[in-house]
Amino acid sequence: MTLLAALKEQIAEIVVRLGGEGTIPPGLDTINVVVELPRNPDHGDLSTNVAMVLAKPAQMSPRDLAALIAPKIEALGAVASLDVAGPGFINLRLVPAAWHAELHDILAAGPAYGTSQVGGGEKINVEYVSANPTGPMHVGHCRGAVVGDSLANLLAKAGYAVTREYYINDAGAQVATLARSLHLRYREVLGETVTMPDGWYPGDYLIPAAQSIATSDADKWLNVDESVWFEPFRATAVDAMMVMIREDLAALGIRHDVFFSEKTLHSAGKIDSALADLEGRGLVYKGVLAPPKGKEPEDWEPREQTLFRATDFGDDTDRPLQKSDGAWTYFAADIAYHRDKIARGFTHMVDVWGADHGGYIKRMKAAVAALSGGTAELDVRITNLVKLMRAGEPMKMSKRSGNFVTLREVVDEVGRDVTRFMMLTQKPESPLDFDFQKVTEQSKDNPVFYVQYAHARIRSVMRRAGDEVPAVSTAPESLRAADLEKLSHNAELALIRQMALWPGVVENAARAHEPHRVAYFLYDLASAFHTLWNQGTEAPELRFLIEENPELTRARLALLQGVAAVIASGLGILGVEPVEEMR
Repeated sequence: MTLLAALKEQIAEIVVRLGGEGTIPPGLDTINVVVELPRNPDHGDLSTNVAMVLAKPAQMSPRDLAALIAPKIEALGAVASLDVAGPGFINLRLVPAAWHAELHDILAAGPAYGTSQVGGGEKINVEYVSANPTGPMHVGHCRGAVVGDSLANLLAKAGYAVTREYYINDAGAQVATLARSLHLRYREVLGETVTMPDGWYPGDYLIPAAQSIATSDADKWLNVDESVWFEPFRATAVDAMMVMIREDLAALGIRHDVFFSEKTLHSAGKIDSALADLEGRGLVYKGVLAPPKGKEPEDWEPREQTLFRATDFGDDTDRPLQKSDGAWTYFAADIAYHRDKIARGFTHMVDVWGADHGGYIKRMKAAVAALSGGTAELDVRITNLVKLMRAGEPMKMSKRSGNFVTLREVVDEVGRDVTRFMMLTQKPESPLDFDFQKVTEQSKDNPVFYVQYAHARIRSVMRRAGDEVPAVSTAPESLRAADLEKLSHNAELALIRQMALWPGVVENAARAHEPHRVAYFLYDLASAFHTLWNQGTEAPELRFLIEENPELTRARLALLQGVAAVIASGLGILGVEPVEEMR
């Protein structure tokens, strides 16, 4: 068990004991108690909110409750001193040996440090990307892809059994338009002069598929009715686009375990089956919806529709399941799709959607609650727009016009690692500015450079160590045997304290489904490392390599090895390769 986790558990045990003694009410829930670094390092090594969290259920003031809990915490072997601050925060200073022991654990675990079993092997389905197969992926898809893939990595690190899924929207009107666009390109390849209608797909990415059809079938599909050529062209177009999409994802280092076709829901009758199930429970009915709130649209007219009782499960209105032509709505297909996930044993599901789907969340949560009888949970993570810029000037994108910047173009220009890291430098629900010039700057303001530079600096020190301090080996077993008590400077201990947060970051970020917390943590850890590095340039006694003191050198190299391991662990979740040197 890690140091911070052990302290939290000991604090919880103290609360239980005080409750058993009758000093405070028994049975107080400590689930929201945290042990963390204080914002101001002058306040101590660590701080806990135990008195603040439990004051209300204990019906005591936080200060009074802290006065009862604090002496018990102070008696713990790792605690050197303690004080109660402000409204009731308990600030702790630990004996250096406690931090040295934690660094020893970090060195023993290496990049596996922070791996948790909090997920307990529980199955969880993470669906992400799910871009319509109507062309190559653009940078908006890129953000959802990185968020989803990093979340899947994070959940796996935290001990969940993760399935990564892509939902292929291959049964709707957009795919029909794609098939017609491909047929028009086919006619063009065979010599016709064509004009792409508005709303079709004019990009040249359909030309190779059209050429392939022309080569294999000549003019077979040229003068026949659409009912004859439509299905072969639809299938060919989707297959060609999915090959392109898979290649784009591979360039970003992303893989999926399952590619699920929407079309199979229709062909296998799964939509009918899902809605019959809901209807059998009285959750589907014929009715007339009220007009939309606000100004009533001119073309709105009341009509009887097949509706799902979404309001029974927290939605704002009941939702249509059939269009006026009798075809199922997208929502009906999504109900069947999530029912299929539940049938596959997933009671925990995460969907990563674009910001334009934000209004769809309540109905899908309602559907999952209805389908599962409340036993399954759906969490929807929204990713906002990415604004592409070059030297501060915006770049335009339009998938339908064919004038857009593809994911592949971004990756080819700045690299996979930069692309992935930068997509997590803001909360996914916030807009993100991606400036091609700024993301490749070598400065503190560029977080991916700042983190990678920390790792590269460490590797540089390790390479120089053999020449500058020949008596010291950088072999892992040698560093694990270092005398860590020699690490006594506050900046050294501060670096260990920052590393010690990592297991908690993994668990908390996994529970919250927020992989961007990993990027934030890595930046803070890199900052703590660079602070120590800069101090060493000004004070020679703080340098990592000191020829006349090999044992102190070995201890400091062990510290650096720990930092490198934690950075590698975090970058692994983000899907970023730690660099050995900066060019």
